[in-house]
Amino acid sequence: MIDAARALLKEKLSPRTFGRYRYYWWVGRSHATAAAAVFGGHPAPRVQGGDPQLADRIRGAKTFAPSEMCRVMARHGSDKGRFHNYTTVYTELFGDRRQQPLRIFELGLGTNNPALASSMGTSGRPGASMRGWRELFPNALVYGADIDRDILFDDDRIQTFYCDQLDAEAIRDLWSQPELRDKMDILIDDGLHTYEANLSFLNGSLDHVRPGGIYVVEDILTASLPEWRALLKSGFAERFPGFDFSLVELPHPYNTHDNNLLIVHRRGE
Repeated sequence: MIDAARALLKEKLSPRTFGRYRYYWWVGRSHATAAAAVFGGHPAPRVQGGDPQLADRIRGAKTFAPSEMCRVMARHGSDKGRFHNYTTVYTELFGDRRQQPLRIFELGLGTNNPALASSMGTSGRPGASMRGWRELFPNALVYGADIDRDILFDDDRIQTFYCDQLDAEAIRDLWSQPELRDKMDILIDDGLHTYEANLSFLNGSLDHVRPGGIYVVEDILTASLPEWRALLKSGFAERFPGFDFSLVELPHPYNTHDNNLLIVHRRGE
């Protein structure tokens, strides 16, 4: 019934009004979920591998209690704090760094071109996360990349570039851009959500994380978790000395499909 009502509203309302409706519906439901969590507790993320201290921080995320990061991302149209609850983890990992002059990069701007495999659908809002990061980190520079050239844009403290994450040469070209040569404090892969695509970008991009920085692969399919576990057990991480790899399964009230992360921490030098 809820899905039918949402479909009807989407048909009858303008995209802007429907987006506002989705945001306030999410806020109301999130408050109800948070209230229930007060009595039932916050289910802890499951963390495999990585640095024990970092793993403890991830497990400390209040997964069912939306944070300011969740609300800001939702308001800009990002799904990081709605269909996913990644922003509860990011609050734990990055919350104490919000005033620092960080360099933040995210692959995947949220194309709404239905012809592309990475499309969020015609109701997607390209650049939503870029604008969310900019608001959350007022002294940061925010960079992004996407395979859809039509949605690339530059704005105050935001620059975006082309990249096909399945093409190793395109990844090298991306990181050769003068603006991106100084590496990143936070680097997030929210692009094409396949094991092959994630691994391709990971191989070509890990070296572009600063010491002390974090690399995150978002939206790992639950069905792909055995593949990732096998990779980490195979000695893959040993190819990247100085990096700690954590595979994270996040509890969520209704998303058991792809609410999983790979979090890679580059130890400080």
